[in-house]
Amino acid sequence: MSSEDKQPSEPAGDGPEQLALIRESVRRAKVPKAKPRTWRGAALAKELPVARVVVNKGVLHLDQFFDYAVPEELDADARPGVRVRVRFGAGAHRVREGRREGGGLIDGFLVERRAESDYSGALAALAYVVSPEPVLSPEILALARAVADRYAGSLADVLQLAVPPRNGRAEAKPSPEPLPPPPAPAAGTWERYGRGPAFIESLAAGGAPRAVWTALPGPHWPDELARAVAATLASGRGALVVVPDGRRAARVDTALTALLGEGHHALLTAESGPEKRYRQWLAVRRGSVRAVVGTRAAMFAPVQDLGLVAVWDDGDSSHSDDNAPFPHVREVLELRATHDTCAFLLGSTSCTVEAAQLVESGWAAPLVADRSQVRALAPLVRTVGDHDLARDEAARAARLPSIAWQAVREGLAHGPVLVQVPRRGYAPRLACERCRTPARCRHCAGPLEAPDERDLRCGWCGRDEAAWHCAACGSVRLRARIVGARRTAEELGRAFPAVPVRTSGRDHILDSVPSRPALVVSTPGAEPVADGGYAAALLLDGWAMLGRPDLRAGEEALRRWIAAGALVRPQTEGGVVVVVAEPTLRPVQALVRWDPVGHALRELAERAELGFPPVSRMAEVAGRVSTVTAFLAGAELPEEAEVLGPVPLPSAGPGRARRPGEPPVGEQWERALVRVPPGRGAALAAALKSIQATRLARGGPAQIRLRVDPPDIG
Repeated sequence: MSSEDKQPSEPAGDGPEQLALIRESVRRAKVPKAKPRTWRGAALAKELPVARVVVNKGVLHLDQFFDYAVPEELDADARPGVRVRVRFGAGAHRVREGRREGGGLIDGFLVERRAESDYSGALAALAYVVSPEPVLSPEILALARAVADRYAGSLADVLQLAVPPRNGRAEAKPSPEPLPPPPAPAAGTWERYGRGPAFIESLAAGGAPRAVWTALPGPHWPDELARAVAATLASGRGALVVVPDGRRAARVDTALTALLGEGHHALLTAESGPEKRYRQWLAVRRGSVRAVVGTRAAMFAPVQDLGLVAVWDDGDSSHSDDNAPFPHVREVLELRATHDTCAFLLGSTSCTVEAAQLVESGWAAPLVADRSQVRALAPLVRTVGDHDLARDEAARAARLPSIAWQAVREGLAHGPVLVQVPRRGYAPRLACERCRTPARCRHCAGPLEAPDERDLRCGWCGRDEAAWHCAACGSVRLRARIVGARRTAEELGRAFPAVPVRTSGRDHILDSVPSRPALVVSTPGAEPVADGGYAAALLLDGWAMLGRPDLRAGEEALRRWIAAGALVRPQTEGGVVVVVAEPTLRPVQALVRWDPVGHALRELAERAELGFPPVSRMAEVAGRVSTVTAFLAGAELPEEAEVLGPVPLPSAGPGRARRPGEPPVGEQWERALVRVPPGRGAALAAALKSIQATRLARGGPAQIRLRVDPPDIG
């Protein structure tokens, strides 16, 4: 695949908007000149005495640059990109008899030295330069500006995500000398994909192809990512790979070390610790290392001469930052690919709707294997079908039907068996006694609870539920269901007493398990890798994932199932996956066919018909009751904007921890969604950002949370 194969001038979806954001970030740096101003204080720097600073204030009405005078004693260290401390606040720019008045010290970054200022009064001076190390490059500054505008946030908030905190000991140590570029690698297992070798050759030749890669099941994807990085390094350029968690980052790190040796790449994960992580980050910023593998924060890594950006498993929720303005790794890397004209690779064993849209729009090319390769490497997927129902009438409703027990017994004869459970611990739930359909509230679709033996109450909105009946079968009888990884491990341990049972979840995650027979009970995303692959896998409680009131419920369930199934041996070696869910549902059928791309394309077509993301753009406005309506009434929304809501937001009740995005305990919040058609996302973000900045500047309430393209649209 040559760089000319797929090189549209604009990215998918809101492509023109993304280019406009980058052009706007460059335009903002070009402020018209004004009359020179002076600073009545100590001697100023003789050349370029004005420093333009972005201060660490994330409020939107202060989302701009501020000018400060550069004292002569700071002239040498006050270079663009360094950390500084400045006076900021009431009276910070007023000077009397050579002394500053008012304003407290605050952190900031010096972004530019200028000969003149546009400020009409006397300038306050830089308090001091924290460190002469330039940590903010012009490329990262422009990217941060584009991300802030894309997500209706402030530049300061994005820079807090982009530049890690300073560590003096790491900064004092010199970085190693850069190694020469490695030779171009062979295609290796990329030959299994139709255009895989051409993609690697294009990277090695300095091209910038864009691809959405649907990886085959099995353990080879870390090595395939490593070969893409090595090919980019061979062309004399840098590469960046972002994965969801430290375990998968370690697998790519191991593959890169095996392929290239030590010293060619940096690993940026939270597990490294602040000093080591900052030392590695500085090596990248200084140009000593030109390849980076890391988790979410690494999306802003200052790789020099960037030639490739890659993201693995973009559907994982870890790729969406929980801090304002809530950027997503996929979107940020799309901006970087556009800004730096570099290659883009989105890889996963599954396929998100956003990935399918990139291919459908022509912004990226598909990297897929033919169906014969898929059938040869995927495990056999079995469901509870008519044949099983004829032998076992309770098979459809049973949590562990006979087909599941049979798969476990046969699998344990040849190796470890994986059991995926959507929840950990003990999670009591009420369900229909006849068909096991979960009992949900008619108002908000939350789970029903029984505080006493007679009354039913919603666990989300607190409403009492009278005269409940099952919408699926009409039954009025309920039963308690206790599910979870620990409970499942106990049940399987009693059923197979001679077999060791191991659990992997949030409290204790296993990286790998040996090839000996064992039962491995895991929550989604915590599945350890088995040496030689699992002999079989059980995917339990499909209703728990498919029944979520979320637009992405089916896509997320299929992604979790395929990720677990990809760890199982091929069906040619006896690998079997049993999914306990309604077999006629679309995600279950897509799993049986091992066709995540087809499922994503069908979802994309339906969302386009209904006007749902990613075809449209949505923003969430959440806040205290009555503030959301007033906020939207004052916003100059695009004419095409459609406001949905507001509706009450559930809050954390007694005995339940507060989830990200939920209102504080005891406060009543509401949420509205604002939807605009394709091409109007930038206008929507600008309108919401403008009204939020205006309200804050006028001293209005700050209890409004803005989020563009929220992941939990129900």
